[in-house]
Amino acid sequence: MLTIQLVEHILATIPVRTVGVLGDLFLDRYLDIDPSLNEPSVETGLTAYQVVKVRRYPGAAGTVINNLAALGVGRIYPISCIGDDGEGYELRHALRALSVVEQGGIIQSEKRRTPTYTKPMLGKEELNRLDIKNRTPTPEGIQEHIIELLDEAWPQLDALLVLDQVSEAECGVVTSLVRDRLAQVAAGDPAKFVLADSREQIGLFKNVCVKPNEREICDAVDWCQWEPERESQDKAFALAHSTGRHVFLTRGEQGTFVPTPWRKDGTSEGSGAFVVPTYPVSGPIDICGAGDSCSAGIAAAMVSGATHEQAAAFGNLVASITIQQIGVTGTATPEQVRARWREVSEPRA
Repeated sequence: MLTIQLVEHILATIPVRTVGVLGDLFLDRYLDIDPSLNEPSVETGLTAYQVVKVRRYPGAAGTVINNLAALGVGRIYPISCIGDDGEGYELRHALRALSVVEQGGIIQSEKRRTPTYTKPMLGKEELNRLDIKNRTPTPEGIQEHIIELLDEAWPQLDALLVLDQVSEAECGVVTSLVRDRLAQVAAGDPAKFVLADSREQIGLFKNVCVKPNEREICDAVDWCQWEPERESQDKAFALAHSTGRHVFLTRGEQGTFVPTPWRKDGTSEGSGAFVVPTYPVSGPIDICGAGDSCSAGIAAAMVSGATHEQAAAFGNLVASITIQQIGVTGTATPEQVRARWREVSEPRA
């Protein structure tokens, strides 16, 4: 499936590729608290936690961007909308640290808030998260602007990753209007790799590859009126038929199941499906952001000419690195990818 030659080919190819990222940009803000400095609040008597460090990272679609940049993709073009607020300023500042990211496709609007996950860290323990999200429908003018940006960027992109993070329908970047336009441009250019990831709407995408987990595919196929008791692999076949493209069904330790789309005559392309195993890891793990790092790995492989099976394997390899990074949404550099490949491929004494 993977070889050292293919791994090196992917890492050598992606610096000359352009990958777009369409979707919800969040700010991930970590507040590092020193428990030894706790003091009582004079006003309430409650413990006042003392923040000694603030860490800011691009989150949600920004996590995908972080992973693409770490792997070495040469140009990354986000298409999104954030608020004209302090969180938006912090998010843009965090993105500027990534020299390969072009921010021309990011709309900043007074009509939206910048979605933010604030994560208080009491030592190594994460306390209750504080969320800022948009809970009203995205204005139509912003949706139309997103579509304009997609149309302008499309000819320049070698691949597009779509990240639909917002659970509230029509309140994020990937609305039904945007999703319909994406289906149109993808249908007109089927050779271009597009991969969509969505918490709640994965079953509504057409003409693009999708990457659900087992919960998401159960919900998606139920919407498609398939029987809920069917196994996730059968549901993945149904989703491949619905989307007309490959499905990358992630199943944790069970690996990635990838059914091929069906032709109009009811037959399946290629071998029908394949199972791509995960790579073993030891010690504590943190799965936060694992799916996003896997998506980045899949896209990196696909724009380098890999097959869907090889791309799934490379995505699993990247994810096996990031889940070992505790307390932060991890990334994988080319050096880490090479080291991890040596670790899993060389025979043990």
